Amino acid sequence: MDLKNKKVLILGGWGLVGAATARRIVEGKPKQIILTSLFEHEAKDICAELSKEFKNNRLFEPWWGNIFVRCEFKDMNRDDYLNDIKKRRLVIHDIVDNLDEKMLSESCIYQILKKYKPDVIIDCINTATAIAYQNIYKSYNDLLKITKSKDNDYGKLLDSVEKLICTSYTPQLIRHVQILYNSMLKFNTLVYLKVGTSGTGGMGLNIPFTHSEEKPSRVLLSKSSIAGAHTLLLFLMARTPDGPSIKEIKPTASIAWKRIEYGEIKKRNQPIKIYEIKLNDKAKLEKTFKRISDKKYKPTGNLKTVFIDTGENGIFSRGEFETISTLGQMEFVTPEEIAEDIMRELKGGNTGHEVIGALDMTVMEPSYRAGFMQHRAVKKIKELEKKYKTDSVAFEMLGPPRLSKLLYEAQMIKLVYGNFNDFIKDTTKNHAIKMFEFIKNDSRLRNEMVSIGVPILFPDGKEYIRGPEVKIPAESEGDEINITKAKIDGWAQDGWLDLRESNWKLWKERFKSIMAQSEMMTESSYSSRFVFNNDYWNNFKDINIGKVVGWIFINEEKGLRMKG
Repeated sequence: MDLKNKKVLILGGWGLVGAATARRIVEGKPKQIILTSLFEHEAKDICAELSKEFKNNRLFEPWWGNIFVRCEFKDMNRDDYLNDIKKRRLVIHDIVDNLDEKMLSESCIYQILKKYKPDVIIDCINTATAIAYQNIYKSYNDLLKITKSKDNDYGKLLDSVEKLICTSYTPQLIRHVQILYNSMLKFNTLVYLKVGTSGTGGMGLNIPFTHSEEKPSRVLLSKSSIAGAHTLLLFLMARTPDGPSIKEIKPTASIAWKRIEYGEIKKRNQPIKIYEIKLNDKAKLEKTFKRISDKKYKPTGNLKTVFIDTGENGIFSRGEFETISTLGQMEFVTPEEIAEDIMRELKGGNTGHEVIGALDMTVMEPSYRAGFMQHRAVKKIKELEKKYKTDSVAFEMLGPPRLSKLLYEAQMIKLVYGNFNDFIKDTTKNHAIKMFEFIKNDSRLRNEMVSIGVPILFPDGKEYIRGPEVKIPAESEGDEINITKAKIDGWAQDGWLDLRESNWKLWKERFKSIMAQSEMMTESSYSSRFVFNNDYWNNFKDINIGKVVGWIFINEEKGLRMKG
C-alpha cells in the first residue's frame, strides 16, 4: 500500500525493531507516526530522538502504557492492581467474561485506535513474552503452598486462586486478539503487521539459554506456545472477511543491537549491587541452606562495565553476546533487516518471510475429491433415512445450539409445507398455528429436540417444554436465572425452537431473500459466476435444511469461508 498521508501506529516503538521501523517508514511520507512504549519517558525519548533526526517536530507522537489492560490500569504496576481485590476482579472480568461494548471501549487498544484512527498498525511488542512471563508456574506453586498450609486462611486462598486466573495465558491472548480485531474493525484499520517470535530465537527444545529458569525452561516454552497460538489466531483473523489485511514477520534469531557503552548494569531497571565478601565470611553446609540469606550485606557500589544493549532481550556482557551469537547458537539478525522486510511487505512486495501468507500457502484446503464424495455421502444418508423411516436433523454435537434450533425449525417447515413457495404464500398467523399443531402431534420429533437440549417455546412466548438438560442458557449464566422478556428473546435466538409468530415471519423473509438472490444468480448461459442459483436450490421444489442453514450462517452470521 501507499503510505503517503497515512497514519501509522507502531506498538513498541521504543524497542529495537519499533525504532528501526519508524526510521524506515518515514521514507513513505506518512501523515503521522504514533510510537508507543510501556513507560512515558521511553515513548517521549524515541519521539524526541526521531524528531531531531528527521527535523520534524510534528510527525512523531508518543503514547505510553500497558496495552493489554483496560485504560485505567495502563500506567499501574501489575502487582498494584493484582493486590487490590476490586481491581483484580476487574482484571478477571476483562479476561474471562463475554466481550461486550463496555469492556471493549474501556480497553487500552480501543482507546488508542479511537484517538488516532491509524490506517496501519505495526505491532513490535513481544506479546508472547508479555503474557508468558507473568509465570503461571509461580502462581500455581504459590497456591499449592497455601493449600498445604495448616492456616486454613480463606482470604489468602481466594487471593491466590484469583491471581492464578489472572496469569492464565490462553484466555488473556484470546481476549487481546478479540479486542484488537473488533477495535480495528470499528476504526477502519487497513493493515495490521505483527513482528512475532518463535520464543527460542530459532533454536529447538535443546535451547541452552534461559532467563535463569530450569532447563529446558517451562516458562520459555510457554512463551513459544503463546507465540504459536498467537500466529494461529492471526491466521484466523486473516481468513475473516471484511477485516484488515493481516501479516506477520517472525524473526528466529536474537535481535541486536541498540547501543554499546560503558556504564551501570541494570536488571529489571535496578542497578546490580556489588558486595564485598571476605573469605572469613564463610559458612558451613549443615542442616539447611537458605536461598535468601538472613545476613545483611553492605553494598560497596554498583556493577559498572562495558555492555551491549540488545533491547528487550536485555543487557549482555561481551562474553554473553559472543556466546549467544556464536555460529551454531542463537546468532542474531539486525532490527534494520526486519524493518526492511516490514516496509517491503507494506508496499506489497514478497519477502518470503511473511508467516501468515506462508501458512496460507501450505495448509491443506478442501479438496476436489472430498467435494465429489460429499454428494455420495448425502445420497447414502438419504437412502438410509428412507429405509428406516426417520429424519436425521441434529444431534447437538457440532454446535452451536443455534445450529440445532435452525435445523429443526427448517425441518418443521419442510414437513408442514414441503417447499419454499407454499410456506411463503401462507400467513405468519397460520404458520404459528400449524407448527404448534405439528409439534403436539409429532411426539418423536418433539422428544428428539428436547432430549438433545433444545427447549421448545410455545406461540404465546410464556410456556415451554424442555428435557433434563438444556444447551441454552449456557453454564456461564449460572444454574438459576431470573426470567425477563429480553432473556427469553435471547434464548430463543440462541438455541430454543421458537414457535412464536415473529419467528415464522423471520423465516418467511429469509426464504424470500434466498429466492431473490437465487433469481439474480440464475443465467440462461449457465456461466461459472454463480453458485447459489436455482439449480442449487432444485428450483425450490423442496427444502434442503442443511443448505438453508448454511445460507443463514453465510448471510446472517457473516460466517463465510474466505479460502477454499
